[in-house]
Amino acid sequence: MNTQADRVREKYRALFGSEPGVWFSPGRINLIGEHVDYNDGYVMPAAINKGVWFAIARNDSDAIRFHAADLDESFSIPVQQLQRQEGWKNYVLGVLHELRLLQKNITGFDCVFGGDIPRGSGMSSSAAVEGGLAYALNELFGFGMGRTELALLCQRAEHNYPGVKCGIMDMYASLHGKKGHVLLLDCQRISHEYFPLKLDGYSIVLLNSKVHHSLASGEYNIRRHNCEEGLALLKEQLPVHSFRDITSVERIEPFRERMRPEVYACCRYVIEEIRRTRQAAACLQQNSLVGLGQLMFETHEGLSGLYNVGCAETDFLVEQAKNNTAVIGARQMGGGFGGCTINLVKTEAVDDFMEQCRLAYHNRFSIALEGYVMETADGTGKIE
Repeated sequence: MNTQADRVREKYRALFGSEPGVWFSPGRINLIGEHVDYNDGYVMPAAINKGVWFAIARNDSDAIRFHAADLDESFSIPVQQLQRQEGWKNYVLGVLHELRLLQKNITGFDCVFGGDIPRGSGMSSSAAVEGGLAYALNELFGFGMGRTELALLCQRAEHNYPGVKCGIMDMYASLHGKKGHVLLLDCQRISHEYFPLKLDGYSIVLLNSKVHHSLASGEYNIRRHNCEEGLALLKEQLPVHSFRDITSVERIEPFRERMRPEVYACCRYVIEEIRRTRQAAACLQQNSLVGLGQLMFETHEGLSGLYNVGCAETDFLVEQAKNNTAVIGARQMGGGFGGCTINLVKTEAVDDFMEQCRLAYHNRFSIALEGYVMETADGTGKIE
């Protein structure tokens, strides 16, 4: 019995008095490849066992009714009058808007959703909401859309309604996840390979800094603009189409003086991170978790020092991990400015590691740290 599924189903029955279908849409972790999905790079995410559950059924009316169980908030809107609103409502309305643009015929339905992804943690709760709703409606109304098509639709939805110019990774990983595997996602070709994740005595531990970010506040979009500005200049000077065509940072050095410092730093980070992600895939093929972990440490240095999306809290947590012999890799995960760090920790030492970090973090910041041992999961699907 799944308590989250039970929770949304029972709330649905109480609110709407009928029997819904139930779907699960997972959050995601990303081992490596941060902020390169919107730069045509490679990323290495996995779907996880935390996510969002949906209870949905048609209601034979012209009204669409949503209830966000975690917030205890509801709203209703006529099918033919989709309009941008505030907060979480834009994540679900964006999906409906994109389906309408594709001439998909949606009639009235009721939806209750809720989950166990901590907000602002960098585990992509927004993508889980968008992907889960899109997938459920695709099945409910028989649209016949594939998972990649749905992921691209959800990306457009987030661009156009909440206004976050996100890459494809979050939605894609949530929809395409496979238990026991990570995806090597090619964000230029929008295709993937599965790599078995053989942890061999190690566990994936997330430490939640409890420092929350709001990507729509502008910093995320600023980084993306910096990358676009830098690439435009490089394309004028070099025979390249994207950052992945630039295999070493030495190739951009002659043009450094023509870039704003923050633009150069972003370009350098992206080129190095695309290289690291390719190397990480080789590490998994060679069963070299230590090599993967070292690349994760290097990614954190780039995120904090070059891409400038770190913060004192996550820098502190990664430093704690570096100084712990049971940890072979750690970095900030997600959009930045807080959220979680992802750590590769000896399974036998997980409890001690989390307790040491809790004490040190509380002493330094007076914040109660949360830790989670993550498991991979299959992608979005109907569970009952």
